[in-house]
Amino acid sequence: MCDVVVAKRSGTIFFAKNSDRDANEAQLLEWHPARRHRAGETVECSYLSVPQARHTHATIISRPFWLWGAEMAANEHGVVIGNEAVFTRERAGKIGLTGMDMLRLAAERAESAEQAATLLVDWHHTYGQGGGGSLERGDFRYFSSFLIADPSSIWLVETAGRDAIADRLDGTYAISNALTNRELAARHDWRLASAVAGAAKRRARTSELGRGSDSVLDWIRVLSDHGGCATTASPSYSLIRGHLDSPCQHGAGLLAGSVTTSSWVAEIGPEGLSLWVSATSAPCISVFKPVRVDEPLDVARRGADVYDERSLWWRHERFHRLYLRDPGGQRPLFADERDALQRRLLDERPTGAESFRLADEALASWSARLDAAQVRERRPAALRWYWARQNRAAQIVLS
Repeated sequence: MCDVVVAKRSGTIFFAKNSDRDANEAQLLEWHPARRHRAGETVECSYLSVPQARHTHATIISRPFWLWGAEMAANEHGVVIGNEAVFTRERAGKIGLTGMDMLRLAAERAESAEQAATLLVDWHHTYGQGGGGSLERGDFRYFSSFLIADPSSIWLVETAGRDAIADRLDGTYAISNALTNRELAARHDWRLASAVAGAAKRRARTSELGRGSDSVLDWIRVLSDHGGCATTASPSYSLIRGHLDSPCQHGAGLLAGSVTTSSWVAEIGPEGLSLWVSATSAPCISVFKPVRVDEPLDVARRGADVYDERSLWWRHERFHRLYLRDPGGQRPLFADERDALQRRLLDERPTGAESFRLADEALASWSARLDAAQVRERRPAALRWYWARQNRAAQIVLS
């Protein structure tokens, strides 16, 4: 599951996305320079090869470690894109471009949001969408929706079956795993799956919060929201559906459940693109760091589906799982310092490398405190079972 929300203010466009994926799926942050390519080259996407462009733009992408495509991407022209699965009556094919492939290709090639929207629609018709998009459920194939922003415009692209639409938007707009174009939804929406996914509730929540958000910090709070619960409290939990009603998700449903594995906030204005990334799971306890498309960065490119101490994503994920044993009791051990560090980064805006260094030092200190804490386990048995199973699969040891 995912949530993407965009908002147009006077002279500024905000973009925010939570990428909700499988619990043990590390998501990597990668910087790629602009490149020239030879005529006749192809690019190997997740399941399909397509002709390469003669020129690809500099990009920053966030991608699941095992897929070529990306969940979020930004390029040197200030184009920012987020996508998500939509639940439709038809399944995507076994072979094709994934929505994530299409997103990355568009970021590499488009100079505007409108051009990206046109390319996405063209590729949907030319190549079709297909291929498994889930690490745990390999045959989970789906169509996609996209929100795209640049310094002057916002575009929505939605796909289902053989259909695709592109609409220019204004104001605040959110997508949450269900088709929002009325004509497309009437023909294709799988209402039961959308309901199980909490699509309408999450979309209503991010739309409501987004309308009152006018700063990067406001948007970080939108992504950290627990669906009406205070961010400082344990998120609401359903035995069947986990935390699917909230933008910030922590897995654990018997029928369905996702974990927010990476989050982005972008501010696009006359002075250019200001991009803030977690590069970690659980935005409610993450530090968002500033990164630049014109600044090489190589600090969060490591990680797979088992614990790796060298991986920033996994170091933070261990901290996240320690925290989940007693969120209300353990938050006071680090929350004030985390909030102060976030405000410092927002005020001073150091380089990406320096920001990641500061956040990683803080993470080590906070993890040590949670390791030493005496925790009284209060979670429901099903929740404990879910995380014990995930920890065994990831070979992760908690104190």
